Amino acid sequence: MADVIRLSSSLLIHSLRFSSPSLLTSFASTSNSPPPCLSTNRNLDNIIYPLSYSSSSSGLGRLAFTTRGQSLTFKVHATVDKTEQPKWWERNAGPNMIDIHSTQELLNALSQAGDRLVIVEFYGTWCASCRALFPKLCKTAEEHPEIVFLKVNFDENKPMCKSLNVKVLPYFHFYRGADGQLESFSCSLAKFQKIKDAIEMHNTARCSIGPPKGVGDLNLESVSAPIDKPTGST
Repeated sequence: MADVIRLSSSLLIHSLRFSSPSLLTSFASTSNSPPPCLSTNRNLDNIIYPLSYSSSSSGLGRLAFTTRGQSLTFKVHATVDKTEQPKWWERNAGPNMIDIHSTQELLNALSQAGDRLVIVEFYGTWCASCRALFPKLCKTAEEHPEIVFLKVNFDENKPMCKSLNVKVLPYFHFYRGADGQLESFSCSLAKFQKIKDAIEMHNTARCSIGPPKGVGDLNLESVSAPIDKPTGST
C-alpha cells in the first residue's frame, strides 16, 4: 500500500492526516523538535521516518521522503492485517444448517435426525446458481427450525456425490426417518418454489414405523435419484 502527497518545502508541518481505503494514518512533528533524521540529512534526500497510525487493523509502516525541486514528496508503505470475512456459503447459516465433510458425517447426521425431515444441499463454491440460491435457503432454514439442512461441498466429496448421482449443482436430496430418501432434484433460485412444495409435502406429522433409514441402508455405491434425474446444468 502506498500513498503519495506533495508539499511545498517552505511549509512547516505541524500535523498531517490522510486516509486510504483501509487505513487512517497520522504523522505529526513540531517546529521546535525536528525529526532526528533531519538533523543529520539536511538536504532531505531519501529520509526514512518511523510511522505510527491508528486503524481498525494492526500493522507496521514507514515514511520515506524524497525531494523534487521545490516540492516535498513522501510515500507511506504499510502492511495491514485484515480480519478474514466469512465465505458466502458460511454467511447467515443457522444452527440447523450443518456442513458435511465426509460420507460418515452424512450417515451420522441422518441417523441423529431421527424422524425429522432432512434436506441435503450439494453445492460448489464456484457455482453462481448455488451462491444466488443460498440466502433464500438460509431464510427457509430460519423459518423451519424443525428441519435439518445439510450442506455438502461437491469438490470436497466428489466420490460420494457421484455415487449419489449428483450431476448438476445445486442439487437436493430429501430424507426422513424410516422412509429414507424421499425425493431428489436440481433447483435454481428461479425454481425455488419446488423446494417449498417438497417441504410442504414431506414435512407433515407422521408416526415412525421403524428406525431411521440413512444413506448406508440404501447402499451408497449404487443409490440413484429416485424421482427426477437431472439432464443438464441449471
